[in-house]
Amino acid sequence: MEQQRNKNKVHVDIKFPLIFIHTPFGLTFFDRVAKTKAAKVYAKFNAYLMPLITAFAIFLIVGSLMIMFSNAAARDTIRNVGPRANFLIPILNPFFPVTYGLIALIITLVIHEAGHGIVARVFNIRVESTGILLILGIPIGAFVNIEREELARASFKQKSSILTAGALNNMIMAAISLVALYFVISTLTPLPTSGEPQFGVVVTDINDGSLAAKVGLSKGSVIQTIAGQNVRSVEDLGNLLRSNLGHRIEITWRDEAGKNIARSVDLPSFAQANKGIMGIFIRDLTPDPSVVLHRYKNAFTSNPIALLTPPTLGQGMYVVPYSDLMAPKYESNIIGPSFPIIANMLFWIWFINFNVGIFNALPISFLDGGSWYSSLIESKTKSQTTVVKNAALLLSLVMIVIVIMSITLPYFIR
Repeated sequence: MEQQRNKNKVHVDIKFPLIFIHTPFGLTFFDRVAKTKAAKVYAKFNAYLMPLITAFAIFLIVGSLMIMFSNAAARDTIRNVGPRANFLIPILNPFFPVTYGLIALIITLVIHEAGHGIVARVFNIRVESTGILLILGIPIGAFVNIEREELARASFKQKSSILTAGALNNMIMAAISLVALYFVISTLTPLPTSGEPQFGVVVTDINDGSLAAKVGLSKGSVIQTIAGQNVRSVEDLGNLLRSNLGHRIEITWRDEAGKNIARSVDLPSFAQANKGIMGIFIRDLTPDPSVVLHRYKNAFTSNPIALLTPPTLGQGMYVVPYSDLMAPKYESNIIGPSFPIIANMLFWIWFINFNVGIFNALPISFLDGGSWYSSLIESKTKSQTTVVKNAALLLSLVMIVIVIMSITLPYFIR
């Protein structure tokens, strides 16, 4: 009777800034899917997969810690990105596109919670309600409330299957999105680039009254040589200018109209460490589209983790073929001009599902992984004593410390 009442009721819980809208609509769907043979096979198949996902998550975290300990450039990059980049929340994370990010986040959480709900119904464990979660009125995902007493009475294998289903669903969705993204990338062909500079740095802005303004540099120009030396990166330009302080040098560039220009300029004898010399803002020249496409396609088989580089984040603008910077340099005869929209949507579904999946598998008390390992300890010791609970808490605290280290380490080690 209570299950039936829940199915016919919609109510709202407000825990500022969170709003939980409990709806009956997912319950019937869970029941129908749970009766299928596929759902029953899935529930049986996933029962002991949580440790594999956890091991992979810890491998990635420990690997990132090792890189940050040994690589100063990696630490500098993370500091430049800022701590907000660790949050999978649009607006809060400055590199999350609001539309793509919000849609992908909702899909991720719905997929995750549906896994819990469907597998719970496979084992005839009651699902009290499903619903939508909002923060400050913005929908950010979904939730499933499973009847706690029935879940507590379930066997460890049943609990394991229910708890694993969320993270595993995310990993499966991430894999599907990645395969679809590969298909989209495989349809791309670089557009002709004849006449474009092969090296240099692009001037994106110029300060009024600066040395660059005095010699006639214009926005959009490509600086190609300094004192006869080719400029191949932003770092090259800075190094060449500083090595010629106090000298008269020649600078060559190509303006937006394609005209090659050379000017002599007297550099100052001194420049502060954190101050520019020419008074310009620059970025690296867009790399060869053919090379970018080839490397990105190879990453699908050689290093899929490299595909986690967001197209909105620094280097990602140059190495991701569907980023705003690189997308105009390709065409797709199969998908057409909409390929960047499709590719970006698939990327963010892959990116968020992957991160939510592995994060939820960590042995932290408030995550699915924490509940799984607590249940494992209880099942092995046949006890719920304080000692057992403290063991689960200790495991959770150790993992929390490791996660915090992976986020904060670049700010403590220079």
